Amino acid sequence: MNRRGRAAVAALLAATATLGVIGAPVAAAAAEPRRGTEQQARAWLPQPTGPYPIGTTSLQLTDDHRDDPWTPGQHRTLMVSLWYPTTRPATGNDRAPYMLPAAADHFGSADSVAQSENRFEPGRTDWAGIRTHARADAPALPGGRRPVVLYSAGFGDPRTWGTALVEDLASRGYVVVTVDHTYDASEVAFPDGDLATSVLLAQMARPGIDMGAFLRKILQTRVDDTRFVLDRLAGLRHDAQLPAGLAASLDLDRIGMVGHSGGGSTALQTMHDDPRLKAGVNLDGQLHFPGPDGTGVHLSTVAEDGLTRPFLLMGTQESDSGSYHQQPGWDALWQHSTGWHADVTLAGSRHGSYTDAQSLLPQLAHQGAISGEALTRDVGDVRPDRAVLSTRSYVASFLDRWLRGHDDHLLDGPSPRFPEMVYER
Repeated sequence: MNRRGRAAVAALLAATATLGVIGAPVAAAAAEPRRGTEQQARAWLPQPTGPYPIGTTSLQLTDDHRDDPWTPGQHRTLMVSLWYPTTRPATGNDRAPYMLPAAADHFGSADSVAQSENRFEPGRTDWAGIRTHARADAPALPGGRRPVVLYSAGFGDPRTWGTALVEDLASRGYVVVTVDHTYDASEVAFPDGDLATSVLLAQMARPGIDMGAFLRKILQTRVDDTRFVLDRLAGLRHDAQLPAGLAASLDLDRIGMVGHSGGGSTALQTMHDDPRLKAGVNLDGQLHFPGPDGTGVHLSTVAEDGLTRPFLLMGTQESDSGSYHQQPGWDALWQHSTGWHADVTLAGSRHGSYTDAQSLLPQLAHQGAISGEALTRDVGDVRPDRAVLSTRSYVASFLDRWLRGHDDHLLDGPSPRFPEMVYER
């Protein structure tokens, strides 16, 4: 949930931004500037730090056994992308686009969830011009099976909004599967040209909505999506339509999950519901909901029951986020879990600091496409390069430890290498 959604249910969700649900529409969105009156802002993703070049490919997946909960009468259909080590780096126009043109146009418009949340100026950024560091449909790097990591973005965010972290993991040797949750994500572009846009804002505007039930439906839908993707991954190991060598590289005995905001909530709830996930990272995603009357605390089942497998909580310095001491869902999870767990908070950060907002929005601010006030509200005052490096290092350290058996001891306690990370155990 974003900040406007948090205000609507402040008594319980407090920082429902950490749960990642979108809130009420912005009261008065800025008028979209006329084309040609201003030069569009440009931005670049940070370079991955691992030793491997990256490939990427996208797939459409349809669950023939489940109706779409947001659009009754049709089967649930998702878009996923796989990011993986490949044989040679992408250069120039070989670099895959950050967003497809139709998705980029909507993402940057006054009608998108992204504009409502981040308040960049509509139409002022060339989102379609941003390039990844990956080569589309490249052959997978030989070398045997590799651990798999699922990535889920925040409620209302597209799967692309965590690309910098995803690319870094792929460059370190992981196969990362990013999931777009259709009609939840701001927009999802399909191969046939269809663009499915989020219904959550309209749902939020319904009179008398039960906010707790609404949030639980979103989370349950995402968990169902994730378990469906896990089911399909087994079939993908024999899919000849994937880029050469990719199917054989999937090690489905070593699967972890990382998510931001509502995606972080999804990661841990899916761990609770599905033993195929061996480890999970929650980037600022809450685990509690409003009660039936909008007051009180309703805990998710993962918070009530705890986890027996390892997880990492990474909080931000929103006034009602931070460590597990400040969140009833995180605190309950902490007390009820028997598996390894740790909690860190990025000093000077805000909810967007664990997303591509941290690297892209400062560039847009320098070009006048987002105000300084909106920038600080979204990503705080932590140095962007330090926030990106810290996030990548802690997520990789956790996954290396629990999916590869390589422990660099970064998560043993406070580290002088990362003074901006406040460690709690």
